[in-house]
Amino acid sequence: MNEVIKTPGKHVEYETTAKSIIFGDDDLSVNLKNRERDEKVLIDVCADSEGNLTMGTAAGLKYVAQVEIPARQYDEEEQENPAYDPEAEEGMGTAQQTIIVRTPVPFDIDNCTIYLWGMEE
Repeated sequence: MNEVIKTPGKHVEYETTAKSIIFGDDDLSVNLKNRERDEKVLIDVCADSEGNLTMGTAAGLKYVAQVEIPARQYDEEEQENPAYDPEAEEGMGTAQQTIIVRTPVPFDIDNCTIYLWGMEE
């Protein structure tokens, strides 16, 4: 996972697995693989006045971290179209002889980025 320090100070401790990030002493765990989408996903992590971690932002919460999951990537392969009908081309049909099949590239937590804000002691 890439790390970017946004402000100086003490930063929340975290560790990663192949698919998750765990903040603090198992205070908050997020399965990043399950949150991967076709567009970039941002996850905000904040702390309340007592230092408890939560996902999302709200009044009274202080930013601790933000995790960026990049948009899902795909491998594309051209294959024969099983619905292809050569006679359809002569008439009114628009069937194509080949189609593009998209296969998701396996999730890799090393492509994610965490942005860290300094916490007050």
